[in-house]
Amino acid sequence: LLQRSPSDLVASANGKAPAPTAPQAGGKSPEAKGEMKKGPGGPGGPAPVEVISLVPQRVVEELQAVGTLRSNQSVLLRTEVTGRVEKIGFRDGAAVKQGQLLIGLDAALNEAEVAQAKAELELAKANLKRTADLASKNFVSGSAQDTAESNVQVLAARLQLAQARLAKMRVLAPFDGVVGIRAVSVGDVVRDGTDLVNVEDISRLKVDFRLPERAFTQLKAGLPIEVTADALPGVTYRGRIDAINPRIDAAGRSLEVRAELPNTDGRLRPGMFARVRVVVADRPSAYLVPEEAIVPQGDSFFVFRVVDGLARRVPVKLGVRREGQVELLDNVKAGDRIVTAGVRVQRDGQPVRVLEPHGAVGGAPAAASGQMKKAESADGKAAGNK
Repeated sequence: LLQRSPSDLVASANGKAPAPTAPQAGGKSPEAKGEMKKGPGGPGGPAPVEVISLVPQRVVEELQAVGTLRSNQSVLLRTEVTGRVEKIGFRDGAAVKQGQLLIGLDAALNEAEVAQAKAELELAKANLKRTADLASKNFVSGSAQDTAESNVQVLAARLQLAQARLAKMRVLAPFDGVVGIRAVSVGDVVRDGTDLVNVEDISRLKVDFRLPERAFTQLKAGLPIEVTADALPGVTYRGRIDAINPRIDAAGRSLEVRAELPNTDGRLRPGMFARVRVVVADRPSAYLVPEEAIVPQGDSFFVFRVVDGLARRVPVKLGVRREGQVELLDNVKAGDRIVTAGVRVQRDGQPVRVLEPHGAVGGAPAAASGQMKKAESADGKAAGNK
C-alpha cells in the first residue's frame, strides 16, 4: 500500500486523483536510500582497507658511533743516555724493519770500556786456571782458588755492564713499521729522555669508539664492524670487535669499545676521524610493515590481520625501524595480510573490504589510494544524506 499525505486523502474524498509524489532531492526514493545504507560501501557495510602481504626480507640490526683510528703499535723513541748523534739510519717517513739501526750515538768510550773489560776477564780466567793447577798439587790454599773464581765472576759481570752501556748508544726499531719525522740531526748532543722519532705499525689499525650503556648486552668480541673515514669517501673497511672495556664510564654512561681492521690499501692513517657501524644481528627472514600499520595501546602494539573478510587484532613486538618501516618480531608469518590504511578499523573482528592487495612492503599503489579516497567520499555523502 502506498502511503498518502492528508492532502491526498482530501482530494480522493472529493473524487480527484491524488498528485504524484515528487521524487526527493538526488533523484532517489527513500527505498533506494535505504538500499544505499545497506550497500557494501555504506556506513553499515565492511570498511574499505588497504593491505600488504608479508614477504620475508633481510634485516640487519646495527649500532652506529664515531671513533678515532689508532696504530696497531706506536712508540716514540727516546734516548736513555747522554751522547752525540753520530749516525741516522733511516729516511723520514720510510718503512723500517725490526732491529734496524735508527739512531747511533758516539760510542767510542763505551767500546773502549768493553775492550778493557774483556781483557781483564781473560786475565782473570788465566789466573783461575793456574790457581786450580796449583791447588790440585796442594801448592796453594783453597781460599786462593775461591778468590780467583770470584774475581772471574766479577769481571764477567763488569763486561756485561760495559756491553749494556754500549748497546744503549744504538737506538733500534722495536718492530716493523713506518718512521715519522726525526727531531734530531747528526752532531746534535742529546740528553737522556730526548724525543728522537716515532715508529708506527699501520699494517693493521685499531678504532676506539663509545656506545651507550644500553648496548652492553648486545656487544661481544668478534662482532663484525664497518668503518668509513670522511677523508676517504666511498671506501668501506671491515673488521671485528677486539675488546670491550668492562667498566662503564660513570660520567657519560658510555661503554668503550676497541676494534681491529686490516689496512689493506695502506690509505688509513692513525688519528683519522672514523664512522663505525656495528652489526649486532643479521636476520634473513624478517617481516617489515609501514609505520602506519602499527596500532599503539599503552605499552603494547598491535596490527590488524585480514582473515576471511574480518580484521583480527594481533599483538606484536617491534624490532628495528628503517625508512618508515618497522620490523615485526612475533605472531606473524609469510603471506599474512596486514592492514596499512583504513581509519574505521577500530575493533577486533570488524568486517573489512580489501581495495587492492599488494605484496610489496612499502607505500600503497596509486590506484588503491584512489579507491580509498572514492570510498571515503561516498561514505561521507551517504552520511550527509542520512
